[in-house]
Amino acid sequence: MPKEEIRLGQLVVRFLLDGPASNNSIAMFELDVPAGAKVPIAHSHDAYEETLYGLEGVLTMTVDGRPTELGPGDVLCIPRGVVHRFDNFHSTTSKTLAVITPGILSPDYFREIAAVARAAAAAGTPPNPAAIGEVMRRHGLTPAVSQPRASM
Repeated sequence: MPKEEIRLGQLVVRFLLDGPASNNSIAMFELDVPAGAKVPIAHSHDAYEETLYGLEGVLTMTVDGRPTELGPGDVLCIPRGVVHRFDNFHSTTSKTLAVITPGILSPDYFREIAAVARAAAAAGTPPNPAAIGEVMRRHGLTPAVSQPRASM
């Protein structure tokens, strides 16, 4: 499977392995988060675990309201149903390897979120939270009602 780059505003996602290539046992992608980026809506997922491995830079993961720094060589498993989000409060881009088990999250999720963001940018408006929430729910993510941002 070639490394397709999917751009979501400031983020870059590169799928290395999708579910169909592994009999849906695993999906794996790289995630680049530029310096200073404060990104996705806090969310959870009930049908899969997400394990993150830091490759470059430092990503601040906020899991159940508690910030955790994820740097090179660090590993963090986010169990099903746990609310989480991430930010890059640092001065360099972070690169993280994400492993989804079972492999039911597909590149289509990121493509659809990117399409919502592009449509909003073309209209000169911020992305519609309802449209983002709809895409999230369709792909097994549940937007959290609210979670305070980590402060560093």
